[in-house]
Amino acid sequence: MDFSYPISHDWSTDEIVDVIAFYEAVERVYEKGLERDKLMSIYRRFKEIVPGKAQERNLANEYEELSGFSIYRTIKKAKELQTGDMVKM
Repeated sequence: MDFSYPISHDWSTDEIVDVIAFYEAVERVYEKGLERDKLMSIYRRFKEIVPGKAQERNLANEYEELSGFSIYRTIKKAKELQTGDMVKM
């Protein structure tokens, strides 16, 4: 990808790494698919770093504008699936 991931400069290095891992997981869902539980585990860590809905929405909108991948639609679909299912967009 030829873009910079949306991040906050208030985050620690470990938090930045974990948020980027979440963005990459969303990309994997679109490109190959990813096991639901793995995605939700990565998303839970993302929510520890970004607990507020407004900040999550802002980051998701910026990420979608840059990448074309929707965090909202990805997580919505994952929540509709069962444990062990593959999430594929």
